Amino acid sequence: MDEEYDVIVLGTGLKECILSGLLSVDRLKVLHMDRNDYYGGESSSLNLIQLWKRLKGEDKPPALLGSSREYNVDMIPKFMMANGTLVRVLIHTNVTKYLSFKAVDGSYVYNKGKIHKVPATDMEALKSPLMGLFEKRRVRKFFIYVQGYDESNPKTHEGMDLTRVTTKELIAKYGLDDNTVDFIGHALALHRDDSYLNLPALDTVKRMKLYAESMARFQGGSPYIYPLYGLGELPQAFARLSAVYGGTYMLNKPECKVEFDDEGKVVGVTSEGETARCKKVVCDPSYLPDKVRKIGKVARAMAIMSHPIPNTNDSHSVQIILPQKQLGRRSDMYVFCCSYSHNVAPRGKFIAFVTTEAETDNPKAELKPGIDLLGAVDEIFFDTYDRYEPANESSRDNCFISMSYDATTHFESTVTDVLNMYTLITGKVVDLSVDLSAASAAEE
Repeated sequence: MDEEYDVIVLGTGLKECILSGLLSVDRLKVLHMDRNDYYGGESSSLNLIQLWKRLKGEDKPPALLGSSREYNVDMIPKFMMANGTLVRVLIHTNVTKYLSFKAVDGSYVYNKGKIHKVPATDMEALKSPLMGLFEKRRVRKFFIYVQGYDESNPKTHEGMDLTRVTTKELIAKYGLDDNTVDFIGHALALHRDDSYLNLPALDTVKRMKLYAESMARFQGGSPYIYPLYGLGELPQAFARLSAVYGGTYMLNKPECKVEFDDEGKVVGVTSEGETARCKKVVCDPSYLPDKVRKIGKVARAMAIMSHPIPNTNDSHSVQIILPQKQLGRRSDMYVFCCSYSHNVAPRGKFIAFVTTEAETDNPKAELKPGIDLLGAVDEIFFDTYDRYEPANESSRDNCFISMSYDATTHFESTVTDVLNMYTLITGKVVDLSVDLSAASAAEE
């Protein structure tokens, strides 16, 4: 390989494929390599036989589960906010033409042992059984303030500077109780712990507005969308995009050893005795294990079922967030459920994941509150994986390493990582001020 590339991307996980697409659109010369013979890396979608091999080590799943190839089971299942950053990236890059999306039926929150639909607007708050009558009135006032808030119009600020006022202070002004704060912070604003309460309120208000705007796009039961045939479609769509702009893809390349010069800067990648030269390398943590540090562990259960999750209005696709405080934990728990309605399982079959940041050495016991919500299951698997973050200085070695996928079942943190890496690599910010109505062609 005599050519020199601007960037070599190692691994075809979703983050790496999005970056590869963005860099190719920028007309950078990109070579994309993966040691596997399939797309998706850690974020791949598996059929039933592949799933069995990976999680049970046996070849033959039971016949009653249906045809193996009708399953597309995401290893890192996440829904997209309909008005969120990932959808903007898809439209910005025109990847929407390779994909079809369908709205997700329900968005729920766990409160005092039961699950409730997440109220997103002042009108929904009035109907919600989550709160008593007086609390509903207080929440309605708070939601009206958030819906009307416009950063550029001081008249909507009611005398508060949300870059200074903390979320706790803003909530105190409306006198909301702890249960209400719990679902607002974790199920609407999608914060992963309670540290946001002591930070400026502007971020939380923006997150709540995003949730409400995403709800409004589909007039459905949730703010989320999900691709038909699962997330495995996304890496391949970005690979196609990269190829259109001259990017080169090579799968099944063993080892992929990153080479450095005497100063510790990247000079290329060697595989099968050949070295491709480059200025920068992008990869997931598994390709440069000596340049990352472990930051946690994700525990998850995965179930195949023959019914929707009980108490979700028979939703064929749903997210349930179990806030940490409700469980006496340090981190939230997430339930993701999808089914044949998104073409990820045979007719009549549902796939559910229960995921959380592991806090003990007994993930089965930790995941019990989420598993208890599922009802009867046909099969259940347990799995854990370590989470890593880069420990290198990319300005010194030109290695740009993504963070491992977290336990959340929505994409907001994933895309933030990708966009931060893009800015580090190019010095630019992706312009995502796109007209979201342009995406309607790809929506069902």
